[in-house]
Amino acid sequence: MAWNPSPKVADCREIARKWGHKQVIVIALNQDDGKIEMATYGETVALCSDAKRLGDAAYDAVMKAYADS
Repeated sequence: MAWNPSPKVADCREIARKWGHKQVIVIALNQDDGKIEMATYGETVALCSDAKRLGDAAYDAVMKAYADS
């Protein structure tokens, strides 16, 4: 696994350990200022890449839903 020291990725890594999953995608929303953030984690390089791909798709879906509302 490639190490990513980002605090947000570290949060995802902690969730993965606590929940017993090998991939985690977090999308954070703040309707007050319209800020949307995403962080992903995968236990291996391949899982990390896959989590990013899926996270990007989820992020795009959230952005579209925001635009449609």
